[in-house]
Amino acid sequence: MQNLFSSLKPLVEKGVIRQIDYQFARFIHDQGRDDNVAFIAAMLSFELGNGHICLPLFDRYGQPCDLVSKLGVFGDLAHQLNNVLQKLDWPQVLQSSSLVGHLGQTCPMIFDGERLYLYRYWYYEFILANRLNSFGSPVSLKPIDVQKLTQLLDHLFARNYRYLFNALALAQSDGTTTQVIRQQLVCDHLDVVSSEELDWVAIDQKLVSASKLGQLEVLDELVPQAACINWQKVAAAVALTRRFAVISGGPGTGKTTTVTKLLVALNVQAQQAGQVPVIKLVAPTGKAAARLTESIGKALAELPIEPSLKAQIPTSASTLHRLLGAVPNSAEFRHNQQNPLHLDILVVDEASMVDLPMMYKLVDALPKHARLILLGDKDQLASVEAGAVLGDICSFSQQGYSFEQAKLISQLTGFQSLVNRHANPATIADSLCMLQKSYRFDARSGIGQLAKAINSGSSTKMNLVWQRDFDDIAKFPVDGHHYSQMIQTLVEEYSHYLNRIKQTDEVSGSENIQQVAKEALQLFAKCRLLCAIREGDFGLAGLNQRVERALKARKLIKLQDELWYHGRPVMIVRNDHALGLYNGDIGLCLRDNSDGTERLKVFFELPDGSIKAVLPSRVPEHETAYAMTIHKSQGSEFEHTLILLPPDHTPILTRELIYTGVTRAKQRLSLFVDDKILARGIKICTQRASGIVARLSQ
Repeated sequence: MQNLFSSLKPLVEKGVIRQIDYQFARFIHDQGRDDNVAFIAAMLSFELGNGHICLPLFDRYGQPCDLVSKLGVFGDLAHQLNNVLQKLDWPQVLQSSSLVGHLGQTCPMIFDGERLYLYRYWYYEFILANRLNSFGSPVSLKPIDVQKLTQLLDHLFARNYRYLFNALALAQSDGTTTQVIRQQLVCDHLDVVSSEELDWVAIDQKLVSASKLGQLEVLDELVPQAACINWQKVAAAVALTRRFAVISGGPGTGKTTTVTKLLVALNVQAQQAGQVPVIKLVAPTGKAAARLTESIGKALAELPIEPSLKAQIPTSASTLHRLLGAVPNSAEFRHNQQNPLHLDILVVDEASMVDLPMMYKLVDALPKHARLILLGDKDQLASVEAGAVLGDICSFSQQGYSFEQAKLISQLTGFQSLVNRHANPATIADSLCMLQKSYRFDARSGIGQLAKAINSGSSTKMNLVWQRDFDDIAKFPVDGHHYSQMIQTLVEEYSHYLNRIKQTDEVSGSENIQQVAKEALQLFAKCRLLCAIREGDFGLAGLNQRVERALKARKLIKLQDELWYHGRPVMIVRNDHALGLYNGDIGLCLRDNSDGTERLKVFFELPDGSIKAVLPSRVPEHETAYAMTIHKSQGSEFEHTLILLPPDHTPILTRELIYTGVTRAKQRLSLFVDDKILARGIKICTQRASGIVARLSQ
């Protein structure tokens, strides 16, 4: 091997690195004529393409990183590279290069002593961490403010004994009720954390004698708040005490219910100061924004508050791009630090999908007085682009709260045990709350149990879930018979929306084509096939073709040589700001006779619930959507979710991917997978390199 730079051409020819990685290295080489710096530039670009914000040059033990293993090469080439790389002192190489800056110098790359960055990503990370640390400063609360907020939180998060009453009745009807079972139900439903302090004899007497829901209210005294921790209430208290808050939790943990109650409390808090806050709700995709709109609306309708208060809470969410004001043909937005957003409180749902550049641009556009609330599941897939910002932030949750924060939250919630859990964490930890209880999935739900087992990374725990024969989850081997069975299941599921759109020829009077489109889109959204890869019989393209052929054979669709046909579902894969259609938006192609001329149009439901019709020729870059990748399914939920994983291992099969797919299911999950592939996949946990944790620790 002549030098490191010359080794890059064989690497790009073999497909180890991308052409863009090689071209960036050539650019750096042309500028500085340094073979070593050019090689490390290619490595940095390569890592960025894999979702990493930076290239760490040392491992957790302070030893030089194995760069060859990152490339995944073996044999003679790996041996030759190692021989050269092991002799290099990378800090010395980088510090002596005029193309590598240090702590803010404007150069193509930045080296901070441990990690190498492209300048732009170093800047995003540095500014974002500084802003989040400043946002995390405490909100000044007077004793009277604490007293009023305590009363408000007690009202908003008052105990609802309905779930406990129903669980007791079910145990009674099943013949499984015992004193131990009843005690466990009380602990589960009332969030008891200090059970040894309670009078269980007196409690059990009340449980056994309760024949009406209201008779359980005596538990207010027998099971005081001091013995419990309701993490939803804690999350609201955290956000009331900090201008920046993160509420993370798995499916069914009540993130949107919590934030709805929180917004009411923030509204009351602002009004007591003589203000009416401007609140905005956003999500990364149109589908996620529509779900947030629906969830907030439902949660608000159930709150026991005055109509005037409900009217202050927005029920319509938009996408991040719409909020920031996307500029056509530009990566920049209309709103930024010089032209900040007009708002006081911003709620961002599905925050795990937000990459580093977008999170920076969002925070950069916030006015200095604003509050920022991030909602999301830290265990889901990270963003498609570089970074895992939510996961990095939530890594501080294990540190606990500071004594001051624990004491204040305890005052606001009544949960005394929090004071005993205080620690000496980083400042950002006082802004976090992890919801730990699923309200969607109870002990009889296989979906919830399976998701929990997958998240643990334990094949043993996962196998125990399958052995319990839950009726909402099913696992099938990957073979020809079950593959065909899967396709036929999809035909049956999709027949509902296709039968509905057959009526478009008779559309008239009060029922117009937009009503039909909305109903059809809702029916289509009830079921979806998710896959991990894009090519082949187990990938997106092959599966969409198989489903199309099966639907045609059942005469549910008519396929000609044309791309567009009546009933074709599509997903947008590239933002079109002019049309207001964004990556992830789902549309249905329908025959429209409403104006007397038959033509095909593609109908999309926007986050506000309205329907937008677009001529097929104007639809932005898209793909057929009978099947979709698990990555693209983020922000969506389906009553029946089918997942097909490839029969051979691929690096894309990770714990986060499988967990994300499983948690898209609301009522039924059908998983088509090889057991060995599944067991191997859940053991692989994705780690994305960044310096965010280190910067937030400072």
